[in-house]
Amino acid sequence: MKSLVISAGLVFFSLNVAAQLEEINGGPVNVPAEGIVDGVYIQEHIPTKRMIPYEYVREADVIWSRRVWEYIDLREKINLPMYYPLDDFLPTGEWVRNGSRWSLWTVLRHHVLNGNLRLFAPFNPITYGLASWDGDQLKYPIDPSQPGLNFYTDSLFHDELFYYFGNVLKDPNAQALVDEYGDPILETLADGTTAYKYPPGDTVWFKSEDIVQYRIKEDWFFDKERSVLDVRIIAIAPVVYKVEVDPNGKKSISGMKELFWLYFPHCRFVLNNYFVYNDANDAQWMSFDDLFWKRRFSSMMYKESNTYDRNIESYRTGTDALRESDKIKEEIRTIEHDVWSF
Repeated sequence: MKSLVISAGLVFFSLNVAAQLEEINGGPVNVPAEGIVDGVYIQEHIPTKRMIPYEYVREADVIWSRRVWEYIDLREKINLPMYYPLDDFLPTGEWVRNGSRWSLWTVLRHHVLNGNLRLFAPFNPITYGLASWDGDQLKYPIDPSQPGLNFYTDSLFHDELFYYFGNVLKDPNAQALVDEYGDPILETLADGTTAYKYPPGDTVWFKSEDIVQYRIKEDWFFDKERSVLDVRIIAIAPVVYKVEVDPNGKKSISGMKELFWLYFPHCRFVLNNYFVYNDANDAQWMSFDDLFWKRRFSSMMYKESNTYDRNIESYRTGTDALRESDKIKEEIRTIEHDVWSF
């Protein structure tokens, strides 16, 4: 009788913990069904972990700082934990995700659509992308029409966010729609102009496999109060290939495109509760916040604060650009070394 009571208590405890984990982050937990634990124990450390706040820094204590922009190439082996596991979309539009862990894109997409993270456009939305791209300045937030609404409950917010999370592929040979008299049907665009109306195209959502880079903006600084060289990531942006379609329907890659920017200190509250795969030990999976905090990724600098406000690729190309990136990193290390040289 005593063993039955203990077993019932354990089942109730496992269900209660699983429900709490699901409520906290909305992500995967290892309690897939009633009374079932997919493993030896319930994984509750990462999903319920409290975020470690940054150390407070006074402006008067910062004796040197340098702002840099870097890109994290997801093709590199060390960066694969950000890329995998992949997600997918069924023909019905259902979003299929891994049951035990999510990629960085899956985590960010999930919480942006649910209204937990604020998205910043990489350009002034009024210009429809025709103006300069300055999204890393976090100047153009995309918010719901009312507080508390999200992608699924606000139709206007849904239409705005769709531009940053998917594409509509239209048939280049499609003919404009006509009315019963054979005249072309006109539609009014968002900017007030009119254009011929065409059949709706196929909706294609960006998936984990489409994300080729993450760009980060960060500040390196020396704090004399703690006597340390520290770094803080300010913003992060997912990057995809820019695909052009010619009149014959042939696709070609013409470059890379930043989808949007996110304020990283806000992302930490989300990234703190999702697992990152550890290929050396399944019992020591860290969180995405731990991964960034410990700098467990490989990145290359593509810009530093400079007089001309130019990227490295504007004056270096190929391997020379890589050497220039390493040169900037070495200069930052030298600053820390020189502080302790007597």
